[in-house]
Amino acid sequence: MAYPATRSDAVVDTLHGEQVADPYRWLEDEKAPEVQAWMKSQDGFTRDALAKMPGRDALTKRFTELFYVDSVTAPFRRGNRYFYMRTHKDKEKAIVYWKDGESGQEKVLLDPNVMSKDAPVSLGRWVPSWDGKRVAFPVRPNAADEATLHVIDVDTGEWSKVDVIEGAKYANTNWTPDGKGFYYEWLPTDSSIPVDARPGYTTLKFHKLGQDPKNDVVVHERTGDPTTFLQGDLSRDGKYLFASILRGWSENDVYWKHPADKDWRLLVKGKGAKYTVIAWKDRFYVVTDEGAPRQRVFAVDPKKSERANWKELVPEDPKATLESVSLVGGHLALEYLKDVTTELRITTLEGKPVRTVQLPGVGAASNLLGLEDQDDAYFAYSSFTTPRQVYRTSVKSGKVDLWAKVEVPMDPDAYTTEQVFYPSKDGTKVPMFLVYKKGLKKDGTAPTLLYGYGGFLVSMQPGFRASILPWLDAGGIYAVANLRGGGEYGTAWHEAGKGAHKQNVFDDFAGAAEYLAKEKYTQAKKLAIYGGSNGGLLVGAAMTQRPELYGAVVCGVPLLDMVRFHLFGSGRTWVPEYGSADDAGQFKTLYAYSPYHHVRQDVSYPPLLMMSSDHDDRVDPMHARKFVAAVQNAKGNPAPTLLRIEANAGHGGADQVAKAIESSVDMYAFLFQVLDVARSDAGVAAESR
Repeated sequence: MAYPATRSDAVVDTLHGEQVADPYRWLEDEKAPEVQAWMKSQDGFTRDALAKMPGRDALTKRFTELFYVDSVTAPFRRGNRYFYMRTHKDKEKAIVYWKDGESGQEKVLLDPNVMSKDAPVSLGRWVPSWDGKRVAFPVRPNAADEATLHVIDVDTGEWSKVDVIEGAKYANTNWTPDGKGFYYEWLPTDSSIPVDARPGYTTLKFHKLGQDPKNDVVVHERTGDPTTFLQGDLSRDGKYLFASILRGWSENDVYWKHPADKDWRLLVKGKGAKYTVIAWKDRFYVVTDEGAPRQRVFAVDPKKSERANWKELVPEDPKATLESVSLVGGHLALEYLKDVTTELRITTLEGKPVRTVQLPGVGAASNLLGLEDQDDAYFAYSSFTTPRQVYRTSVKSGKVDLWAKVEVPMDPDAYTTEQVFYPSKDGTKVPMFLVYKKGLKKDGTAPTLLYGYGGFLVSMQPGFRASILPWLDAGGIYAVANLRGGGEYGTAWHEAGKGAHKQNVFDDFAGAAEYLAKEKYTQAKKLAIYGGSNGGLLVGAAMTQRPELYGAVVCGVPLLDMVRFHLFGSGRTWVPEYGSADDAGQFKTLYAYSPYHHVRQDVSYPPLLMMSSDHDDRVDPMHARKFVAAVQNAKGNPAPTLLRIEANAGHGGADQVAKAIESSVDMYAFLFQVLDVARSDAGVAAESR
């Protein structure tokens, strides 16, 4: 393909005695006019190429039917008020609603569709006060992580002109019981602070409503360590304030105090373990993987909070991983994963089993959402072939009723889901879900899309994905591999895929591809791989390590230069997960798999569609730019390499439905073309119900 020209510079660093070439370093400076011109030409070239691919009209029609739907989330109850979100068939973004009492009149609270005339904005995590009179919410320009915190009066719908807080990138709002103020994490917006150092400047503050935020009191100073996160929490009764210092996703220290106290008290110093604390009626419930890779629960008396005095309430289950705990209706609600499918269990506050919540089927469910002293609770459920359903349950009786469900134009009975277990390179058994239309013939010809993530304790659960339906209707298989590095089997599973063990993740992924071919589901030229963020690193490494296994690659908002990732965006916060090239031993590991540094001139790579965003302030888009430049300029590679840049979008992409349709059409039109899926099959996707 006649790509836009990209120059190559003779940039070579000597790192720990190793000569490291970096010919496209100039593409790191996004603000440079030359880089802006390069981005514009690459994106224009890609969109021209994608626009010519057949099957787009059918895909657009089908995705429009699937994405523009009416839906509702499980509600939050605050006082006698209920808060929830709805999507609408004729709206681009979800709207926040509220009502007095469960049968009250529904009223609009926050509508991001009309918030800004100048540039697109997104809502962050909105939090109602305990009396339901006010809601704090972050506004994020261009769907980026950077945010400004606002407060709205629920009765009047007026935004406070005083309670406007810049630097809310990491802000989690914790209201006081009287609703007169809240604690939040604050990050300075001082441009003189290097971007990679900013996380270490996070402080925990208290904001009193009506007070100039510049006068907000700092209740916990910054750590000064950009590889850490500082997070605050306040018990519902306001008696206990917590501060957690997280080192990555595997370890944290927890401090606590009464808000009026001056000094913090250490609850626990994390040494290779993580801790989550829920406080209720002068008791701490501590969820931890300390000595229990699949997690367990302790009770702690604040007056005798030393570790030796902790009482185990819920022991570790050796066959299921405890994902989360909530305190609802005077009970503990425990969300487990058992071979990557959800179980919801209820126990007394002393850990005595009461029941397992009846779920509609094998799939993914949220934990119970409710209040500590209210019997009614809600949870969401879905599966690969069942759209989201919201259920209400009585904690006391166990009764479960359907509260709301999403109507999607599809026939769930047309598809089937299969779970298989395959061996990785070192013999480890790895689970994988396969979704396809019933009647599939295992003759090795089915186009297959293999998805993975493998990091940060994130579990890839079998929830509904409307975007895969046109692929399934065209005779395709959708596969999700539950790789090491995730949290599916607890801390040990995560540890086996992080840091010095990261190569296990890539081996697990290659093992999935080999299994799919061996068992005659597909073959290499019909197998596409897809991943985003850490999953983008995954498919980048898969592509450069084992290019012969794959027929196409879709890579989204990725990390790909693992030698310099820690110098950009939020990179230093990921050092506990990956390591850092500043350390000689860790550099050796990172450089050994860094995809950007392993693009070779003599290799024919699979066709690549790189999907990037122009306002991604989490994973710097320099990764996507440099990798695409390297692959396009690999002289032995004839396959198309395309860079698509989403405008006005952050790490999660643009949050308008129309933009989601556009990106999905581009992705699947690309896959249909490069995998040579029959054009008539692509048309089937638009006509299926």
